[in-house]
Amino acid sequence: MKQEYIFIGPPGSGKGTQTKMLSKDYNLPHIDTGSLLREEVASGSDEGKLANSYMEKGQLVPIELVSKIIKNRLLKQDCNNGFILDGYPRSLEQAYALDEILKEVNNNCEFVLKVFYFEVSQDKLVERLVNRRSCSVCGAIYNLKTMKLKDTEKCEKCGGKLIRRDDDTEEVAVKRFETYFNQTAPLIELYDKRNCLIKLDASLPIEEIYKNLTGEIKEYVHS
Repeated sequence: MKQEYIFIGPPGSGKGTQTKMLSKDYNLPHIDTGSLLREEVASGSDEGKLANSYMEKGQLVPIELVSKIIKNRLLKQDCNNGFILDGYPRSLEQAYALDEILKEVNNNCEFVLKVFYFEVSQDKLVERLVNRRSCSVCGAIYNLKTMKLKDTEKCEKCGGKLIRRDDDTEEVAVKRFETYFNQTAPLIELYDKRNCLIKLDASLPIEEIYKNLTGEIKEYVHS
């Protein structure tokens, strides 16, 4: 049975960090829609320019563009045994679009979808975002307030330059939260009704969150 997981939660809730850890330990591809969209923007294509106009304002990228990118990624061979989807869907419309995508990519194969919701307060999230830095080379993520770094300008993994994303400001963060709670929060109710939602306390230390996450997965896989 294919293991297919979705991580949902506000920006800065720790989805990306947990997904990367799980991807490595379970040998499942980490499908980070944020990175996929940024790659499209960096390409300078018409689609990328349009996506960037929304991302800069903290708004959702049009569903048609995101769905196309996601579908093409899930059809790749490394997703044959499952995947971890991070950052999509972000609205009910995208969730229904994903339903159709999964029907096609699974091609009648047996699969069960599990959705992990990362719960954390808005104040905590804003604090995380304004202090977040990422490596311009390997993409590693750091937090200047919670992590003790020897050099706040260099990545401890590869030595690359640490940068702050243009949208990691308090003003943009608040707009992103407004977008999230208005358009994404209803996903919680949708997946809860489908009995595939699992809530995680994202305010806990990274190691504790991961322990709870893998515990839920082991129970699901071996049930």
